[in-house]
Amino acid sequence: MSVLDIERAGAVTTLTINRPEAFNALNTDVIAALVNAVTDAATDPAVRAVVLTGTGEKAFSAGADLKELAGMGPDRAREVMSSGQRAFRILEQAPVPIIAAVNGLALGGGFELALASTFPVLSTKASLGLPESGLGLIPGYGGTQRLPRAVGQRVATHLMLTGTRLDAERAYTLGLTPVPLVAPEALMATATGIAEKIAEQGPLAVRSILHALEVGRDAPLDAGLGVETGLAALAVAGEESTEGIGAFLERRPATFTNVQGHR
Repeated sequence: MSVLDIERAGAVTTLTINRPEAFNALNTDVIAALVNAVTDAATDPAVRAVVLTGTGEKAFSAGADLKELAGMGPDRAREVMSSGQRAFRILEQAPVPIIAAVNGLALGGGFELALASTFPVLSTKASLGLPESGLGLIPGYGGTQRLPRAVGQRVATHLMLTGTRLDAERAYTLGLTPVPLVAPEALMATATGIAEKIAEQGPLAVRSILHALEVGRDAPLDAGLGVETGLAALAVAGEESTEGIGAFLERRPATFTNVQGHR
C-alpha cells in the first residue's frame, strides 16, 4: 500500500497521505514521497495547483512518527530533521500553489506541513498545535520559524511553550487560513474548487506571484520591489497578458496556455 495516494483531475493534482492507522504520521517514506510528488507536479506544465490532505476524517497528519524517532542519537536525529526541513522548504518554494485541506488533527509535523503549504483550508473539526515541548522535544520541521511569521512572536511562543491546541475557529481568527471554515463533508470540494480557480489564472502569472512572495518574505522592501518590477515587466510584455487583456476587452473567458505553450 502506498503511503501517498496521487490523483490527477484536469490541472489539479491531489496528494493524500495514506497512513490512517498511524493518524497519517510523517515518516521518512511519507516525506520522500511528498517531495517526489511535488517535484513532479512542479515540473509538469499541465499541473497548475496541488491539494494536499490526509486519509480519513480524524487526521490531516498527527506529526512526525515517534516510533521512528525514538532512540535516535544526535547525529542521526540531525540528519532526519535536516532532511525534513529541506523537504518542507521544497514544498514551500514550489512554483505551483499547494493547498492543504486540513480535515482533522494537524499536530507537530502535521501543523508544520500546513504552515509550509501556500495556505490551508480548514474543516470545522480541524485541530492544530505544536505539542513537542510536552514530549521533551521542540518543533523540528520549521515550526519555530514559520509559526511566528504567521501569527506573531508572542502568540507563537505561547502556543509552543504550552503545547496548546488551536481549534479551527481560533486558527481562523489568528489568520492561519484565509478561507472561512467549512464543514468536513465540504472540505475537499472547497479546497479543490479553490485549486481549480487558481488553475484558471495565467500559469506564468501564478508562478511569478509565488516567486515574488518567496523572495520578498524576508527581504528589504526595496529588494522585493525590484524583484516585483522585473517580473511585472516580463508579464506585461508576455503572450499570457496579451491573451488575458484581450479576453477582458472582448468580454470573453481567457484561454491560457500551459507554461510550455500547451493549452
